[in-house]
Amino acid sequence: MNSTAMASEPTPNPVRHKALWIGLTMILAAALAVALKPTQRLASQKETINLETLIPRQFAGWTIDETITPVIPDERIRKTLDKLYNQTLSRTYVNRDGQHMMLTIAYGANQSDMLQVHRPEVCYTAQGFQVLQQTKGAFTALSGETVPVKRLLATQGERIEPITYWITVGEKVSANTLERKLAQLKYGLTGRIPDGLLFRVSSISRDEPGAYAEQVNFIKALLAAMSAKDRSRLIGSPAA
Repeated sequence: MNSTAMASEPTPNPVRHKALWIGLTMILAAALAVALKPTQRLASQKETINLETLIPRQFAGWTIDETITPVIPDERIRKTLDKLYNQTLSRTYVNRDGQHMMLTIAYGANQSDMLQVHRPEVCYTAQGFQVLQQTKGAFTALSGETVPVKRLLATQGERIEPITYWITVGEKVSANTLERKLAQLKYGLTGRIPDGLLFRVSSISRDEPGAYAEQVNFIKALLAAMSAKDRSRLIGSPAA
């Protein structure tokens, strides 16, 4: 073979090959995303939830106080919440000793990455509060399982408001953002879109440890007044 023939052979172009592989990978990823996109809503497999009837209006000495309302988001945030959630419930309860507990529950039938729960840290800050502390906690439910919660301390002027909340994704309480993402991914890989619920209780108190203890007592009393099936809508299912 002469030198002229050898010179006419094409020289491999590594840049071109790399671009080709990148293009093929992107096409494959897009195809997989379409194929694996969740389409079945978990909410459609459950009994339709109605927060107004699900949550007892009175229990264990607690009754609704119509004169006090929990923190209400401004119009801009409310519009966002209306997109995020199918139902919201806000009530203030009072007991025989005059103690008050503010309860807010928000339920969304779609808790995919496109529709995230609206965390109280964001909601309170948007209302002009300072969120000074964020800690983790837990309590033991009636069935014996541990329910992880998050605790906040929000202040606005003279108002000091300890807060306890948790978030469910599908059938489980998720303790943090990573767990929520993993739960969404787990459901997504099976073709299902999980529903989700945010449960928040708060009170006005300068006794932070005492307030958190009372909030747990309130939550346990509320759960005790509900059927096992209804409780599972708030704290998930132990077998899930």
